[in-house]
Order: sequence, then structure tokens, then C-alpha cells
Amino acid sequence: MTDDLPDREPDLPSAFLDIPGVRNFRDAGGVGALRKGVLYRSGSFHNLAPEGAQRLKALGLRTVIDLRSPVELEVWPDLRHGLDHETLNLPTLPANREDTDRPWPEDQETLYPFMAETAGPSLVAAIRRLGTSDGVPAVVHCAVGKDRTGLTIAVVQSLLGASDADITADFLLSNAGLGLLDGPTPYLDETGTERVSRPVSAPLLASSLTWIRTHHGSVPAYLRSHGTTEADLTALRTNLSA
Repeated sequence: MTDDLPDREPDLPSAFLDIPGVRNFRDAGGVGALRKGVLYRSGSFHNLAPEGAQRLKALGLRTVIDLRSPVELEVWPDLRHGLDHETLNLPTLPANREDTDRPWPEDQETLYPFMAETAGPSLVAAIRRLGTSDGVPAVVHCAVGKDRTGLTIAVVQSLLGASDADITADFLLSNAGLGLLDGPTPYLDETGTERVSRPVSAPLLASSLTWIRTHHGSVPAYLRSHGTTEADLTALRTNLSA
């Protein structure tokens, strides 16, 4: 997955911020009790421009949570341009296909339940960092900020009391941020293979959340099954709430 996609649409919702060299950058706040200015979401920083770095510095950026695979990081490492934030690499998906007994997803419809099944450790580590006093403002990103980032942000917003409808509305903004409102777009993946980037849809995110709730009963219970404590959840809510 990479961000070789068309330039983003000229008229984007107010949640989007112009960070030169970074795709699909927007504030995740204003959804549920999540306050604005503490948690952002985006595509990768591998094309970050110096001007973009200065704008991130002005936001007070302290943490970048990178959900990409080790291969993606090797091919497209994030640029910093002197920024001194902490970076955490917390892959949503297994590093190797052999690390899971489930068939590797071949399309979006199977990707989203698969992410829910494999993302637990990544989500727990992200939540712990976001709950620390020096952890925010933070950015969560993957390659283009729609699938892996979409699930991670949805979980955080859910923990902050957001409704599924509001979470989904925010999730769907990636179609505007990535120029996917008119349908699928070709791109080159980390191996140089041409693939097709497809728009996100409400049923995709619903399939992840349904997997979580079917197997664990609730988002907090799912996270607890992976080691999150009540203290972790309280710290997150305290640190990010409006």
C-alpha cells in the first residue's frame, strides 16, 4: 500500500489540514468526547515536505504511531526534517503471512474482519501511548490513512463514547481525502506491483466492529483480552476527552 493516488479534492471538510507531502491528514477529534487538537490521522510521512514538517511542529506533535509493516518502512521510511517526536511502529497486520492461521485477505471485504482479529496488540500499545501525559498531540498513520488507520481511530473514538454513525461518517472522509469519491484508483505497492485502491464504505468498518463485538462482546472487552487494563482505558479517556 502506498500513496501514489490522485491529488486530494480541492474542497475538503474542515477536519482536513494541509500538510505538504502528507496525504489525507485530518483531525480525528470532535467525534464523541474526543477533543480536537490531540489526535490526528493521515497517510505516511515518506514524502513529507520541509514546509509540512514545520506545520506539524506548530501542532506540537509528540508521537507518530505508524501502523505499516516492516517492509513498507524499509521501502518508504517516514521523513522527519528535524522533528523530534517519538515514533512507534505498531503494525496492524502480521509481519509475515505465516504468522496467522487464517487465509490472508485478498480483498477489502475479508481485510476488515482480518484486521480486527490481528490488530489487538497494536491497538493496546497505541492506547497506552495515547494515555500518557507526553503522548499527545499524536498522529496515527498507515500508508494512505484509510484502512488500518481507519480501524485504529474507530476504536479510539468508540472508547471516547462516539456512536457508530459518527465514527463511520469520519471514517468515510478518507474517500474525499484520497480522491476516491469517483471510484477505485490504481497505485503501486511496496513491491512495485500495480494494484487498485478502492474507496472505503460503511459496511467495511461495520464488519470490523461486528467481529470485535461478536467475539468479545464490546470494544473494551476486546482490548482487555489483549492486555489492556481499566487504568489504561481511564488514562486514555482522561487524556483525550474534551
